[in-house]
Amino acid sequence: MHTPKNLFSYPRYRPEYTTPAPFLPMSRAEMDALGWDSCDVILVTGDAYIDHPSFGMALVGRLLEKQGFRVGIISQPDWQSAEAFRALGKPNLYFGITAGNMDSMINRYTSDRKIRSDDAYTPGGEPNKRPDRAVVVYAQRAREAYPDAGVIIGSIEASLRRIAHYDYWSDKVRRSVLPDSKADLLLYGNAERALVELTHRVAAGEPVKSIRDLRGTAFMVPRGWKPSDDWAEVNSTRYDTPGRVDPHPDPYEMKTKDASCATDDAASKPVEKPVMILSREERQAALREQRSRTVVRLPAYEAVKDDPVLYAHASRVLHLESNPGNARALVQAHGERDVWLNPPPLPLAMDEMDGVFDAPYARAPHPVYGNARIPAWEMIRFSVNIMRGCFGGCTFCSITEHEGRIIQSRSEPSILREIELIRDKTKGFTGTISDLGGPTANMYRLACKDKQIEQSCRRLSCVYPSICVNLNTDHGKLIQLYRKARAIPGIKKILISSGLRYDLAVRSPEYVKELVTHHVGGLLKIAPEHSEEGPLSKMMKPGMGAYYRFKEMFERYSREAGKEQYLIPYFIAAHPGTTDEDMLNLALWLKQNNFQLDQVQTFLPTPMAMATAMYHGRRNPLHKVGADSEVVETVRTGKIRRLHKAFLRYHDPENWPILREALQRMGRSDLIGNSDRHLVPRSDQPRPQTARPAPGAAPRKNFQPAGFKSPSGFKPNSQRGQFAPTARKPGQTRPAGKRKTVTS
Repeated sequence: MHTPKNLFSYPRYRPEYTTPAPFLPMSRAEMDALGWDSCDVILVTGDAYIDHPSFGMALVGRLLEKQGFRVGIISQPDWQSAEAFRALGKPNLYFGITAGNMDSMINRYTSDRKIRSDDAYTPGGEPNKRPDRAVVVYAQRAREAYPDAGVIIGSIEASLRRIAHYDYWSDKVRRSVLPDSKADLLLYGNAERALVELTHRVAAGEPVKSIRDLRGTAFMVPRGWKPSDDWAEVNSTRYDTPGRVDPHPDPYEMKTKDASCATDDAASKPVEKPVMILSREERQAALREQRSRTVVRLPAYEAVKDDPVLYAHASRVLHLESNPGNARALVQAHGERDVWLNPPPLPLAMDEMDGVFDAPYARAPHPVYGNARIPAWEMIRFSVNIMRGCFGGCTFCSITEHEGRIIQSRSEPSILREIELIRDKTKGFTGTISDLGGPTANMYRLACKDKQIEQSCRRLSCVYPSICVNLNTDHGKLIQLYRKARAIPGIKKILISSGLRYDLAVRSPEYVKELVTHHVGGLLKIAPEHSEEGPLSKMMKPGMGAYYRFKEMFERYSREAGKEQYLIPYFIAAHPGTTDEDMLNLALWLKQNNFQLDQVQTFLPTPMAMATAMYHGRRNPLHKVGADSEVVETVRTGKIRRLHKAFLRYHDPENWPILREALQRMGRSDLIGNSDRHLVPRSDQPRPQTARPAPGAAPRKNFQPAGFKSPSGFKPNSQRGQFAPTARKPGQTRPAGKRKTVTS
C-alpha cells in the first residue's frame, strides 16, 4: 500500500483561497457571494447540515477546505429526480456521497422493523426526509445528474456494507453497496487520510478509477485482478477452515513429490530443498513483506448468501483482518467481478486529530433552517469529542467495524480550546459542558504498552475475556484533563454522558473518585447489558462481578462527596445467545434490586456486526465456524422478541398478559401472584403501592423467589449494600436518559 503523508503536509490546491467560508455553500447564491463559479467537491448527505465536527459532512468539508478546495453541500435532497443534484452544478473533481451520521435503515426503522415517527438529524425532527439505502439512491441520482462526474461513497452506511452483508430489513444477505451504487470508489472507516490524498491526486489529473493503492478504500475490479504480478492470493477457507478441517502439512517435510509427472526413475526422484537459516529479524521482515502483498479471498457473495456457515466464516475473517498493523487486503467475488478491499486506514496521530477538530467550524446549523429545532444538534451542542475508536469489541456494536480498535485521541490543549469556543460562541450556553467523551467515556489516551505488540495483535477485544496484560489502563491523563477543563473560567460543570467502560474504571480508583465527585449529574449510565453468562459471552461483555465492584466504589465515593447519585444500567433484550430463562433471571435481578426501567433496547442486527452473523446463521464467529460448531440460540420471531423486552419491563401492566403466559409455559407459575415475592400479579390490577419500597430505600432482603437462579457474581443483599434505581420522587417519572447510538 502507498505510505500516507501527514494530513496537513500537502500544498494548498488553491493558494489564493485562504479565507474560510462562514458556512459551506448550499446554494448558487451562496457560491456567488463567495465568488465561486464552481465547486471542486460536492458533498451529498442525508442529514441537515450542521457546521460542527460531530457531523460527518461538516468535518469532511472543513478538512478539504483547509486543503484549499472549494466544497459545497447538498443536504437532504429530493431523491425523486436528479434535479436536486444539479443545484450546485457539476463538481470539478467528484461527488462525495453519504447517508449521514447513521445508517439510513437504522435511522428510519426500529428494531421491530416499524417506521420511526421522527428523525433526530432533520429540522423539526421531521421523518421521511431521506430514502431507504440512501447511499445507493444518492449515488445513482448523482450519476444521473452528471454521468461523467466522479462518485465517491463513504461514511458509516458505506463502511458497514462494503462486502456482502446480512440485511435485517429484507431478511437476506445483500451484496456489497459498491455494485448497487455504481460508485467509482468506497472510503470506509474514518477516512481522512484516503480522502485528502485522493482529492489531491484527482485534482492533479489522476483518474479516480486508476487510484487503487489507498488504505481504507474498496472498489470493483475484474475477476482475478491484482495490483501487480508479485501479489499472492490466499483462500480464507484454508487458514480459518469452516466445516471439515483438512490435515496440515508437516512443517518439517523437506521433500516435494509430484507423482503425476513421474515418467522415469530420474523424474520420480524427490526434489531436495535446502534449509535456509535466517535470523529472527530477517524472518519477521520477510513475513511482513510477504503479508503486505497478499490478498485473502473471502467466499463469494453467491456462496455466503445461501450458506450461513460460510457467512459467519466470512464475518470472522473480516474482523481478524481489521488491525491496520497486520491486516491483509480482502477480495470477494460478486458475479463476474470482484470487490477489492485494501487494508484499513492507519490511525491519525494526535496533531492530525487536532487539525481536524480545530477547523473553523461555525458550530451551528446552517442559517437556511432558521429557528427549527434539530434534535441531534440539541443533544451534542455543548459536548466535546475527545477521542475516537473502541477496543471493547462488543459484538452488537458497529463502532469497531467503522472506527477501529485503536484509540485516536486529541491533545489536551485542543480539547480545552474547544471548551472555550463553546463558552464564547455557542448560543444558549449556561456554563455546563454536557459531555467530554466519545464512543466510550474512559478510553482517552489508552493504548497497548508496546507498539510492536499492537501491530501484530489479532485479538478481537483488548478487554474480553479479560483485560489484556499489555493494555495500559492508566487513567491519569483523563483525570488531568477533567481537572483542567473544569478550571476554565466560565465553566460551572463538566458532565460525563458517554457510556462508561466500568471494568476499566475499577482499575483506577482515583478516576472513579474524580468522576463521581465532580462529573456525575445525579445519574450515571453504564451498560452491563445482561446478568447471565450465556448472552454476555456472545456480547463479549464482562460478568456482573465487575459491575458490583464499580457499584461499590460509586456508592462509597458518592457518600464521601455528600451526594445522592444513582447508577442507571442499560440492558439488551433478545441478543443472540439469550434464552427465555436468561431473560427471566435478568427480570428477577431487576426486581431484586428495585429497578423499573423506562428505556429498554431490543437487539438490532446491524450490517457486518459479529452478533448479526450469530443472528443470521446461528453460529458463533468468535471461534472457528463449522457445520458442527456451537449453535447460538437466536430470537427471531416477533412474539419472543416482545417477550424478552417485556421481561425488562416486568412492572408495566401492558406486559403482564404475555409474561403470565410465558411463566406458565416455563413451569414458573410460582412467580405469578399478588404478593411482593411474585414477579407479576394474577390480574391486571396494579399491586398496592405499599408493595414498592420508597425511592432510596434498601432493597427487599426477603425477596428470593422459589427456583431463583443467581446470575454470575450475584451476592445476597446484605453483602452488596444498598442502592436505589432512580432519583425520582413518588409520582415523578425518571428523566429520559440519552443512550449513545452504536452507529453514530
